[in-house]
Amino acid sequence: MIVKQSGIFSRRVKKLHPAEKQALDDVVKVIIEDPAIGELKVGDLTGVQVYKYKHKAQQNLLAYRFVEEELILTLLALGSHENFYRDLKKQ
Repeated sequence: MIVKQSGIFSRRVKKLHPAEKQALDDVVKVIIEDPAIGELKVGDLTGVQVYKYKHKAQQNLLAYRFVEEELILTLLALGSHENFYRDLKKQ
């Protein structure tokens, strides 16, 4: 499986603390094992899946797109719930 990162995602990851990066790595491994684990969105975000996880009582959302035919997982966005979907639509 090929894992790609969007520009917004990679810039957001650079700002994370090491413990947050480790939690994110664990979440990405879970998604790689079962790409259907995230909630599939509809409407403007058709084709995007969002996986919610907690790190130190802070809920984070990870948006990704999985192309099954080509086995490509693209990590789109990462952040808290506040304005997450609005920013994701702009992408």
